[in-house]
Amino acid sequence: MKTRKVGSWYEITIPKEWSTYTIDDLLRNVWKAPKKMIHQFRMENKVKINGLSVNWNQLLIPGQTLQLELFSSQDNEVVPAFYDIPVLYEDDHLVIFNKPAGMDTHPNEPHQSNTLLNAAAFHLQANGELLQPRHIHRLDRDTTGAVLFAKTAFAGSLLDRLLEERKIKRTYLAITDGIFSKNKGTINQPIGRDRHHAVRRRISPTGQTAITHYEVLRRQQKEQQTLVRCQLDTGRTHQIRVHLSSIGHPLAGDVLYNGSHSFPRQALHAVKMELVHPFTNEKIVCHAPFIDQPMIFKNIDPYSI
Repeated sequence: MKTRKVGSWYEITIPKEWSTYTIDDLLRNVWKAPKKMIHQFRMENKVKINGLSVNWNQLLIPGQTLQLELFSSQDNEVVPAFYDIPVLYEDDHLVIFNKPAGMDTHPNEPHQSNTLLNAAAFHLQANGELLQPRHIHRLDRDTTGAVLFAKTAFAGSLLDRLLEERKIKRTYLAITDGIFSKNKGTINQPIGRDRHHAVRRRISPTGQTAITHYEVLRRQQKEQQTLVRCQLDTGRTHQIRVHLSSIGHPLAGDVLYNGSHSFPRQALHAVKMELVHPFTNEKIVCHAPFIDQPMIFKNIDPYSI
């Protein structure tokens, strides 16, 4: 699909396959944008064709230019702060960072400025993009790896939907205590808050549905540890940590869930992210190199996962 950014506008050359759609169809049924946002676009005249306002119920004509005002400058609610965070992928609509350990994904209190969201805000500002980044998902403070941010509210709404529909695939690597007997399996156990601990989560019949698929990649007999690949159907707080601990294999270094003191943090890394771009339909595959010093994940190629 032929697209480009021109100032605050996003331009798309209308493809043949959109000839049966109206603007309303495209926003409501193809992109499935929120009703409130569609109403805002209509009221503020943020959608044009060839520079002109048009009837939203007329069929689109292939070859013409559809224009959406997506990149208007915004007052950033987050304090921009410089941190040297590796960028795994970036375009006009989204950016994927490789989060280090010891950093929250977003502020948990007013004026907090040492999070990945603050770093994302600085990154956009330094590039001359006066936009407000939005995290699409989170990683725990001491979990490393790929985290996805939207640059605009519209991209954020489309990426939120993809995440909800399980169309953003995230793969994790974990080192657990103990040697797994099974090569692969699925843990389908609901997760809720632990009433006796402010931070911990636990398996709970009244908790939220949580599904984790795991596969053994390497049994490390000498260390009595197992390297495991995990993929999630859901994204509950501490999901992998709770689930693996529940089957007797807590993450090495995860003392909150009875893991050993093998590492200075839980051995969990979001190594791979896959999604189809919400506008261009291109497949994006990102691998996140290991950034711990000293290294936790040794003798494994993150690009092979």
